[in-house]
Amino acid sequence: MQRHLISAADLSRDDAVHVLDTAEEMARVADRPIKKLPTLRGRTIVNLFFEDSTRTRISFEAAEKRLSADVINFSAKGSSVSKGESLKDTAQTLEAMGVDAVVIRHGASGAPYRLATSGWIDAAVINAGDGTHQHPTQALLDAFTMRRRLVGRDTGLGRDLSGKRITIVGDVLHSRVARSNVDLLHTLGAEVTLVAPPTLVPVGVETWPCEVSYDLDSTLPKSDAVMMLRVQRERMNAAFFPTEREYSRRYGLDGDRMARMPEHAIVMHPGPMVRGMEITAAVADSDRCTVVEQVANGVSIRMAVLYLLLGGNEPAVAHARTTEEK
Repeated sequence: MQRHLISAADLSRDDAVHVLDTAEEMARVADRPIKKLPTLRGRTIVNLFFEDSTRTRISFEAAEKRLSADVINFSAKGSSVSKGESLKDTAQTLEAMGVDAVVIRHGASGAPYRLATSGWIDAAVINAGDGTHQHPTQALLDAFTMRRRLVGRDTGLGRDLSGKRITIVGDVLHSRVARSNVDLLHTLGAEVTLVAPPTLVPVGVETWPCEVSYDLDSTLPKSDAVMMLRVQRERMNAAFFPTEREYSRRYGLDGDRMARMPEHAIVMHPGPMVRGMEITAAVADSDRCTVVEQVANGVSIRMAVLYLLLGGNEPAVAHARTTEEK
């Protein structure tokens, strides 16, 4: 593993599979009565969130505590940032406190990269989402969920997603989840198709390692997994489609559309879901929908990433056994 995790594109095929395999070990630890490992005891990790978050922040915090790290949660609201303090000043304050890793979410694309390469701080930097750019741990947990469901929990160890066909539907233009997933899934050998209204397809998408379609119904019968994206109104400054009803009619996933998918195919969503728009309640609550699994898998993936960046020279299972013996 590299020193930082800024982009899903930074991971090689072997790196990504190694993270997924390590997360499988971490998931087994989570099934035990004592869920903690001593791996990061004495290490200090700061969750530096300049944007609102529920799932990602809590998931990282749970992962850090299960690895016995000391955790500091930083929210821009109510901090010196709201008084005008810069990212540089905040970073230098954290450096003075001697932190070992910074998990950063920021509204500006490129902020985690700037933090990692500026020399302001001597700590591992993990990107928890920056603007419309990247969200690498979300892509990893999505790939982990796909591998478990489509390849198998045990039979998937050491394997990638070669030959699997993944369809990502919705607001691709504003989605860091879509960008991260396209990068990682391509690295893992999957075939990715983006489906969206023409107004929500980014400029330059033809250079991405994926196909683009504007017809959801034609892609569903040949999809192994369909990932629905939320329409990010908070990032929109114009009308990108006529009405919510029209968007839902053409690009929403309902029971009829789900029935056209192969029997083994799964439905995914990075959350939060807007029920009734991109996904109906019936689909969201069906057995084929993996939203709750994705949240649980997110803790295992983030444990694996933290472990590999900060402490992982020996197999995770060795730590698991040591803890169990104690």
